[in-house]
Amino acid sequence: MKNAQEFIESVRGLEHRVYVLGEQVEDTTEHPILRPSLNALAKTYEVAHDPRHAGLFVRQGLGGEQVNCFTSLHHSTQDLLDKVQALRILGQETGTCFQRCVGWDALNALESTTYEMDRALGTPYHGRFLDYLRTVQRDDLVCNGAMTDVKGDRSLRPGQQADPDMFLRVVERRPDGIVVRGAKAHQTGAVFSHEIIAMPTLTMRADEADYAIAFAIPSDAEGVTHILGRQSCDTRKLEGVTLDVGNATFGGHEALVIFDDVFVPNERVFMDGECEFSRVLVQRFAGYHRQSYGGCKVGVGDVLIGAAATAAEYAGVARASHVRRKLGEMIHLNETLFACGLGCSVAGAALPSGTYLVDLLLANVCKQNVTRFPYEIARLAEDLAGGLMVTMPSEKDLNHPEIGPLVEKYLRGAAGIPTADRMRILRLIENLTLGTAAVSYRTESMHGAGSPEAQVIMIGRLSDLDAKKALAKRLASIETKSQPSD
Repeated sequence: MKNAQEFIESVRGLEHRVYVLGEQVEDTTEHPILRPSLNALAKTYEVAHDPRHAGLFVRQGLGGEQVNCFTSLHHSTQDLLDKVQALRILGQETGTCFQRCVGWDALNALESTTYEMDRALGTPYHGRFLDYLRTVQRDDLVCNGAMTDVKGDRSLRPGQQADPDMFLRVVERRPDGIVVRGAKAHQTGAVFSHEIIAMPTLTMRADEADYAIAFAIPSDAEGVTHILGRQSCDTRKLEGVTLDVGNATFGGHEALVIFDDVFVPNERVFMDGECEFSRVLVQRFAGYHRQSYGGCKVGVGDVLIGAAATAAEYAGVARASHVRRKLGEMIHLNETLFACGLGCSVAGAALPSGTYLVDLLLANVCKQNVTRFPYEIARLAEDLAGGLMVTMPSEKDLNHPEIGPLVEKYLRGAAGIPTADRMRILRLIENLTLGTAAVSYRTESMHGAGSPEAQVIMIGRLSDLDAKKALAKRLASIETKSQPSD
């Protein structure tokens, strides 16, 4: 297994095209906007070498060797439970998205789906995938799970778009592989991933075979371009300050990844036109990823709750009854998310390939709650922080020889608390609720792993409403089987 520095050096060796704020970046590892994201990913390597956490972050590979958990398959409900625990710890350690769970979820979804495809259709995908997974485990690679297409006109199917490239597709099939064109949006951690694992974004119909594709390529493959997404307050990282950034060490990033006629060799193609299995792959990946949010968002929530409690303490109001009540509500919401993540894990079951899948209904319930609770936790944190969180002067003002003493004097809170410390904790809350980390804690909580309506649809599909109606009718002594007329 790589350590953190070995991971950083491996990324430094990538030769990919990356654009940040309209300029191509030569060394992504030293760019001030990108570096916090690299640090967060490096933490996923560091914890695997920490004896305190080895039980969670070290797993058994295909050959029985020790591998980083982010490259492993889930072989029991305990593995699923450990995953949620591990993601919470990393959320606590980084206070942001650490960008690696999406690849983990893609690996597990593809393993079972390719197994079932081969047995149903006689395809060669499962053996290819296992060979690929051995490479991922041996080299301890970061994989970017790329599912979300740009979609163009949302009222139209892939083949109905005015521009057929709005969904990633095969544009040429060769004896030795396929050529693909399109784009994947919102790609968390893509710039610092060694590999991109592409999957279809929705269930494909029989006439959409060119869009029913899954494959893996190096992130610096010829024809791939990464265009970094903007984040609120991101240019503060260019100002040479730390206080105003809120979390100067760790962060995340998202990118628009362009595939401009990219060649994929056959050994890295895991689905090519098998439309009937696109639904299986999409649902399983979504289920795993919706489970993930019951861990990572909870860990970040722990940080935000701690920051809000500290801000109240620094303002001298920690003992006020309404403060204690609001903190209690934040904790209740956060632990409810954690309970959902654990619940869908413990109710998981083995698939035909032997890997374990979460309970899909409960995983969707977990993610539906994630679309709501972090917003309320953030609202309560802003309530406890007060307006100073968004109106206080800058770090440069605080350090100014003339006006700095005035800032120091008038922004002081409780006795014995340095003004700079009070400003730092408020900036951390700002970072999590409005700044760069709000991308992953708030908006990603809403739209990541599928927007709220996707979970509502799945909950309705999986919950067996007819069985619930039968329970009610039995207790109400209703024996008729007739249905109301339309």
